[in-house]
Amino acid sequence: MNVMLSLLLVGFSCALTWLLRRYALARSIIDIPNARSSHTIPTPRGGGVAIVVSFQLALPVLAVDGLLAWPIMWAMLGAGSGIAVLGFLDDHGHIAARWRLLGHFAASAWALYWLGGLPAITLFGSDVELAWLGHVLAVFYLVWMLNLYNFMDGIDGIASVEAICACLGACLLYWLGGFESLIVTPLVLAMAVAGFLYWNFPPARIFMGDAGSGFLGIILGLLSLQAAWTSPGLLWVWLILLGVFIVDATVTLIRRLLHGDKVYEAHRSHAYQFASRQYGRHLPVTLAVAVINLFWLLPLAACVVLWNLDGALALTIAYVPLVLLAIRFHAGELEKA
Repeated sequence: MNVMLSLLLVGFSCALTWLLRRYALARSIIDIPNARSSHTIPTPRGGGVAIVVSFQLALPVLAVDGLLAWPIMWAMLGAGSGIAVLGFLDDHGHIAARWRLLGHFAASAWALYWLGGLPAITLFGSDVELAWLGHVLAVFYLVWMLNLYNFMDGIDGIASVEAICACLGACLLYWLGGFESLIVTPLVLAMAVAGFLYWNFPPARIFMGDAGSGFLGIILGLLSLQAAWTSPGLLWVWLILLGVFIVDATVTLIRRLLHGDKVYEAHRSHAYQFASRQYGRHLPVTLAVAVINLFWLLPLAACVVLWNLDGALALTIAYVPLVLLAIRFHAGELEKA
């Protein structure tokens, strides 16, 4: 994809976000601050639809041009659209959690049908074929990815920055590692998110909403599985690149379960939320996510691709400091009055 097309995609996403902001203001689709919020100013939501539309419109074009396999196109188009519609409806009203979760599992199963399930994974130097168990685990993996991305979209710009860093990092490693055929899809996603980020960068003028965050979560999960079918070690690369979100959300969930909290209720006890309150602004935390991605996670992922560092070992090295950082910022703890 050349520079001009990339800029056009960024511009289209940016313009569409502007239109969605006007729509949200006209329809009073506004996030009103409450005790569980990390913001203090009423802000329109639903801008993530611009990411969805920009990316989904590009998928058939990529498939027709031979840049994306048709089964992968159908996986992303069907699952991504389903999750986006669920999120859009939830942004406009409320859908019971059980119905949302049913939709999440259905979308994940649809995508895995087209992808062919979970390929063999490389674990400490050995290829492990999980058969039907792998397919079940892959469904839960996608459901967790789309939900954790929703949980982590709680301060200005953070979900956009994470997606752009992960996608562009993957593109760089694909290029360096000789996987050029995989570059175009994450690049398109990064460009779609970049157009939205113009409006979402701190201080945000519009929020992503459930339509955008859930969509990003499942598409990023599918990009990791697509890569794994090309080379099993690339699954570890994506898990490393997405480490900030995966670790914060998972540590928070585990600690809340251990505390006996109702994990399905809204809260603001993720590490990034504590950090934003500690620093009094969203920008330092969002920029810190970019720094961690660029100077810690990307180099470790590069070691997997370029120097054959074992993926599971690299993941462990990457995650240990992130777990300690999450605990340092009280992830999963009750907020003190």
